[in-house]
Amino acid sequence: MLNWIADNRIWFGVDGDAKPSIKRFLSEVTETWFQARRFGCRRKLGTTTNQKMRCAHCSLKRNRLDTPKPERLLKRVLEIATNPGDLVLDSFAGSGTTGAVAHKMGRRWIMIELGEHCHTHIIPRLKKVIDGEDQGGISKAVNWKGGGGFRYYRLAPSLLQQDRWGQWVINKEYNAEMLAAAICKLEGFTYAPSDAHYWQHGKSTESDFIYVTTQSLTPEQLQALSDEVGEGRSLLVCCSAFRGDANRYPNLTVKKIPKMVLSRCEWGHDDYSLNVENLPMAPRKLGQEDLF
Repeated sequence: MLNWIADNRIWFGVDGDAKPSIKRFLSEVTETWFQARRFGCRRKLGTTTNQKMRCAHCSLKRNRLDTPKPERLLKRVLEIATNPGDLVLDSFAGSGTTGAVAHKMGRRWIMIELGEHCHTHIIPRLKKVIDGEDQGGISKAVNWKGGGGFRYYRLAPSLLQQDRWGQWVINKEYNAEMLAAAICKLEGFTYAPSDAHYWQHGKSTESDFIYVTTQSLTPEQLQALSDEVGEGRSLLVCCSAFRGDANRYPNLTVKKIPKMVLSRCEWGHDDYSLNVENLPMAPRKLGQEDLF
């Protein structure tokens, strides 16, 4: 610290009483920002006006965005921050420029968009990129000829919702198949419904199965399930509710769906308000210090 002060590297503000800051010269740092009026950045990296004209050529005239990002600007950002093969995330995808540029530059990408831009902008644009029809933007600079592909997923409705009394119940938008598939995913089972046994909706091993139903099960129904499962096999029963003592059946584990999944995620969100501060941590991989 004393050396920095002696070298005039520490700045204490105009009046000398501010929080100290370290001076760093432009020649000593990696370029991470661009000033349009200097360094010719408008010419090198393009403008939103250029990109709006590009969107018009990409058949994205209707509902086009006011400030789409120039491809050359995104190319420069990805050159600074990533390497080929890296994964690029754009959680507010807009017109899809980030994905288009990442694709042309050999990066993998994930884009998220809750608005209709996914259908009006992103999918048509990425199809042109993949087919090699998009020869604007950075295509000539990276010699882009087309190729690759992408998978498209639609966000499912919330599995749980609150009824008029504030109680958490299964969303009526879920049919039996959607519900079974969702619960299998949450519980770590492979969704694999059986044609022979109505109670086999998925499995974790050759002898461990899962059954998902919206019914409220009676003791008689639980006993019938236990009899059909038999010895040497186990069944996780996920239902809306049940009556009786579930511990009576050694080959069954019975859980109420709302209660078992309520603590897993946040439910009832249809916007960007999801809290991701305290998501479950991934299991820690075994390291060298764990070996004996």
